[in-house]
Amino acid sequence: IRNADAAMYRAKDEGRDSYQLYEPAMNARSLERLALETALHHALERSELTLYFQPLVDANSGEITAVEALLRWNHPDLGLVPPADFIPIAEDTGLIVSIGEWVLRSACSRHREWRKRGLGDMRMMVNISARQFRDPAFFDMVVRVLAETGMPAHQLTLELTESMLMDGIQHSIELLDRLHAFDVRLALDDFGTGYSSLAYLKRFPISELKIDRLFVRGIDRSARDVELVGAVIALGHSLDLLVIAEGVESLAHFKVLREYGCDLMQGFHFSRPLPWDELLAFHESRPGRIVG
Repeated sequence: IRNADAAMYRAKDEGRDSYQLYEPAMNARSLERLALETALHHALERSELTLYFQPLVDANSGEITAVEALLRWNHPDLGLVPPADFIPIAEDTGLIVSIGEWVLRSACSRHREWRKRGLGDMRMMVNISARQFRDPAFFDMVVRVLAETGMPAHQLTLELTESMLMDGIQHSIELLDRLHAFDVRLALDDFGTGYSSLAYLKRFPISELKIDRLFVRGIDRSARDVELVGAVIALGHSLDLLVIAEGVESLAHFKVLREYGCDLMQGFHFSRPLPWDELLAFHESRPGRIVG
């Protein structure tokens, strides 16, 4: 049974919807996962989780208009554990529900600090997992956290993936409608990597479209990639959506995206994800435009 369990986790790592035959080498991976899972159960209570923040820059004004909150785990022995190594474990075990609430509460609390400093308008963007989204108490949790932190609902954007929304479309539409009516903004993350239908895309009350970095990274050398990204931007604007590009890593990326009318951008060209104090220093050291 233990060996079958190891093979199952390998199948999940390979993208699910597949099978794997057990090999002895899988035991090491299984033991690593078990150790991470055990430690993750105590990560919240031991204050090992933290948030980093990556700025989103307005393509025309060059100003920071939003930040995306990104979860990090500072393991006492392993250091910073990559999200790809522990988020799937949190999903499988259900820990993502409590961790996700902590992320939202912490991000909203940081936003309150931003407002108290008088640093101007800024939206906080928070990723939502599939397990969270399917949790019956999700909407009430969001409302409660907003009330307890004093977070203006219209300054919070929840990021959701295509595949998440298409898994139970009616539930997705009903929940999104409730969040939209409460004035929470909704973004479709990693657009183009899932399998959403344009017919349903029109029915989802989303306000923002995020182009996945896979489509952005080649626009400085491939005319086909440029045309593809340009088409996505045009599609987003035709639906009255704010279009955001992820993975902007060079001035060439920035110039192409601005030429095609992309609204917001994020990526290493502007800033890597930063701890909160470094984000404040970054913002204060760059008043006004941060790109040419």
